[in-house]
Amino acid sequence: MPTSTPEEPLPSRRQLRAQQAAAEAAAEQAAAEESQAAPHPATVATDGALVPPWASESGVPTTVGTDFRTAHESGDSGRGRADLRSLLADEPPREKRSHKGAWGCLIVMVVLAALVAGGYFFLKGPISQIIAATQGPADFTTEEAASGEDIVVMIHGGDGGSDIASTLVDQGVVKSFDAFYTLLLQATPEPIFQPGAYQLKTKMVASTALDALLADGTRLSQAVVVPEGTAAVAVLQSISEGTDIPLADLQAAAANVGSFGLPPEATTLEGFLFPATYTFSPGDTAQVVLQAMVDRQYEALDSAGVAVADRWSTIVLASLIQREAGVSDDFYKVSRVFLNRLDPAQWESGLLQSDATVAYGTGKTHLVTTTNAERGDAGNPYNTYVHPGMLVGPISNPGDVAIDAALHPADGSWLFFVTVNLDTRETVFSTTVVEHDAAVLVWQNWMREHPEYG
Repeated sequence: MPTSTPEEPLPSRRQLRAQQAAAEAAAEQAAAEESQAAPHPATVATDGALVPPWASESGVPTTVGTDFRTAHESGDSGRGRADLRSLLADEPPREKRSHKGAWGCLIVMVVLAALVAGGYFFLKGPISQIIAATQGPADFTTEEAASGEDIVVMIHGGDGGSDIASTLVDQGVVKSFDAFYTLLLQATPEPIFQPGAYQLKTKMVASTALDALLADGTRLSQAVVVPEGTAAVAVLQSISEGTDIPLADLQAAAANVGSFGLPPEATTLEGFLFPATYTFSPGDTAQVVLQAMVDRQYEALDSAGVAVADRWSTIVLASLIQREAGVSDDFYKVSRVFLNRLDPAQWESGLLQSDATVAYGTGKTHLVTTTNAERGDAGNPYNTYVHPGMLVGPISNPGDVAIDAALHPADGSWLFFVTVNLDTRETVFSTTVVEHDAAVLVWQNWMREHPEYG
């Protein structure tokens, strides 16, 4: 096995310090002796040139400091290593790298990120308002308008600009209320609209929709639009506005309930005037027009598989679902809630507690909100907060989806529901009172923010 000659042991730190002190003392003594024998630092050379004090006799500057390489190669390797260690020992200790600076930078970055995020959410509303103000109200583009479909829209007598704007938004004709209403406010002279049915398209640019409503030929003759959930009193008004039939003639014909072949329980035409778009011929009488709507409702009931004996009960429940439900998917849940409340095992009181029924009984057929006094009025036969069991009669004219929901309710144990957003028709369904009360608070807060819904 190869061997190596061991190096001379390195001196201790104490020995190094002693050696260093001795070397310094010897250097000082030699310097003193040299200074006594040496001439003035700036000596005149033989050629008359001045030699600087830091130059060697050869004229080359001497090196200040220690050349570690030269010391190591001097032939005394142990001594060179000792000198090196001595110098290293005299160096001040290196400072340990602190992590406090890194943590500080991280904290600063986190705080800045939080401030940016908070500023974004705080300024999101104002920024959106500024953008909306500069860009104007939301409106369909000409590209979107190209994919619009035909639609007939009804304008009623007494409708103001805001009513018409709301109708156009609901029917998908214009993209936003402001897009159309702003044009009305800017128009000079003020536009005048004739009641009746108008042939329009969905996804129209607001200015195009306004021009179409004012153009000749857009208003249809002898045409009537009846939306789902419309009460009979409003249907008669629409017929009068869309045809040449006087309202008084329609009211007189509707009062003759027995002439339309309705179920024996019916005392009005409510519930049996199917919601659809109708076109009549000039000269059609009130009886002919109303009978056409009744026949269309019977057609819908027959298509859904409703037996003649069940027409009345189906229409009553469907009319309630139509007024209370928001979107199509909720119709089936609303149906289940009311059927659960009619089950004594699940709902002992048997009270349906529907505000829409109370409002209908007060004559406010367009509302679904009521007051404490109205809900406590036992003289209102449609007050389901007081009178248990199923309604005494329909409260609107239901369409196909409501009829189907009455026949095929969803499975569930819900006993409560409340529409928490009347714009989107978002509805929360609950099984317990605690869940329902929490949802009611959401609805009440929404109503406070939207007083226009009264």
